[in-house]
Amino acid sequence: MTTIIESDRTDAVPPKKRRRREGRGVLGSTGLYLATGLCALLFLVPFYLIIRNALSTDVEITGEEWQFFPTHIQWGNVTELFDDPTVPFARSLWNSAVVGVLHTAGTLLVCSLAGYGLARIPYKHANKIFYAVLVTLMVPAAVTFVPSFVLVSSLGWVDSYRGLIIPGLFSGFACFLFRQYFLGFPKELEEAARMDGLGHWGAYWRIVVPNSLNFFAAMATITFISGWNAFLWPLVIGQGEDSWTVQVALSSYMTNQTVNFHLIFMATAISILPLVLVFLFLQRWLVQGVAQTGIKG
Repeated sequence: MTTIIESDRTDAVPPKKRRRREGRGVLGSTGLYLATGLCALLFLVPFYLIIRNALSTDVEITGEEWQFFPTHIQWGNVTELFDDPTVPFARSLWNSAVVGVLHTAGTLLVCSLAGYGLARIPYKHANKIFYAVLVTLMVPAAVTFVPSFVLVSSLGWVDSYRGLIIPGLFSGFACFLFRQYFLGFPKELEEAARMDGLGHWGAYWRIVVPNSLNFFAAMATITFISGWNAFLWPLVIGQGEDSWTVQVALSSYMTNQTVNFHLIFMATAISILPLVLVFLFLQRWLVQGVAQTGIKG
């Protein structure tokens, strides 16, 4: 019956008006594709500039005449970057990889447990603790640098992975997102687990985590990118060259006397490659996972 009514409504529209609507629809779709393509091109411009300058000489980078691509591609910039005795770039890449992976794994464990406890374990002060966590989001990170450095220094963690990783394991933002996600997680699954004799830890580890891998992947993407791009805290803690992360190493190519443009751009191109690979691999879970938080009270 519904199909007949809809067909009658369609047939009732005059042909000229129908063609006008179809024309507007085609124009709207064409405009949408053109706008999307333009935004994609604008998004790719910085990547083009990084690659173009990474394979150029300083003269071509700073020259008055612009060339779309260098006349002679300088593949030797890669060798020069890793052979530079003043900046241990390979070591910095390794440090960033270790810090990024361990920071991501630790943050997911700590913040997911905190979010699950705030969302599922009955406790009369749970909301007060949650609001206290939200307050930490309003405190600038720079304010806590001095007391954090004093604490880390007193523990002897300066110039170590422990000093780079452990102070940043807890994130109020990640805890908030995990709590919001667990509030929307089906309680029936956890109730069935408790009927089988599992406690809160067993339900979390054996039921909740395996059924939340999409959200965990999205949070892992955000956390890894944040840890890889961290600059100020690694700059304070990694005082020796062997403790530099890739962001600290990048800053060392700009001094008061010289600026090595080709090395800066080559180091930038290599340093963003892991982020691009992680994003491409996990992008389909990123928006879906964040959308599943479902902002609930």
